[in-house]
Amino acid sequence: MSSTKPDLSDIHHDDWVAKYLPASWGPYARLARLDRPVGTWLTLLPCIAALIQAAGGMPDGWRLVIFSLGALLMRSAGSTVNDIWDRDFDKHVERTRFRPLTSGQVSLKQAIAFLIAQFALSALLLFFINPFSRWLALALVPLVIIYPLCKRFTYWPQAVLGAAFNWGMLMAWSDTTNTLPLGAVLMWLGALTWQIGYDTLYAYTDIRDDERLGLRSTARRFGNQGIYWLSAFYAVSVLLWIIAGILLHMTWAYYLAIALVAAHLFWQLYVFDLERPEKSHYLFKANIHTGLLLILAAILGTL
Repeated sequence: MSSTKPDLSDIHHDDWVAKYLPASWGPYARLARLDRPVGTWLTLLPCIAALIQAAGGMPDGWRLVIFSLGALLMRSAGSTVNDIWDRDFDKHVERTRFRPLTSGQVSLKQAIAFLIAQFALSALLLFFINPFSRWLALALVPLVIIYPLCKRFTYWPQAVLGAAFNWGMLMAWSDTTNTLPLGAVLMWLGALTWQIGYDTLYAYTDIRDDERLGLRSTARRFGNQGIYWLSAFYAVSVLLWIIAGILLHMTWAYYLAIALVAAHLFWQLYVFDLERPEKSHYLFKANIHTGLLLILAAILGTL
């Protein structure tokens, strides 16, 4: 490894946004995190797994399109909300110092107008889901808005983020079956504890900056004991997914796929290194594979 300290910035000025989008569009694409789609995938993949479980097989194609657009739009809106609340902090954090709002590429008024447009587009999707799911969608909005504020007063903002990020799993069931069985709720809770784990990995990237700025996170709460906390949360996730599988009458092949999920999460814990924040960022992104394995489990479990 080079002795040069790695640059942890999440903005890369030579990416496709810089190369192919008009200069005036670039800041908004970055504000919506279109250049960093990992969060969208981590929102969408568990939701697809829930759609498959709720449908007892392949979900309706139109419903898959609507939920995919919902994941993209709401994750983008949540990112804009986050940058609005954190604009005065982000300039002091290595990873976020080049984000459009804190670096002055867009003004606060422009960011708010962009957020309103994002919420308006998201609201159009309400016409394509059932009434139960509309109420659930509206209940998600406060979570999206308050999440960035949580780091000011609690060490558990990742729990709020986990609830919001995986909300589509609940809506997948409500829109497909017009019910929320206990197994579906346990799948969502498992995704919530999984996200506390992997977003803590992400938070370790910023832990020194957060300590200096007085911001809180699970990474700060766990400190040097992180490996034990992460192990516990990942273990709870696997246990909840096993119990949910039993309640949802998944086939035996589902549990083989969940074993692969457990192995992948164990690998993350094995590789985790408190002294290398760039590795934490890499492990955070590796959870896309966890989401793909959850989809595999749902497919196998409904065969």
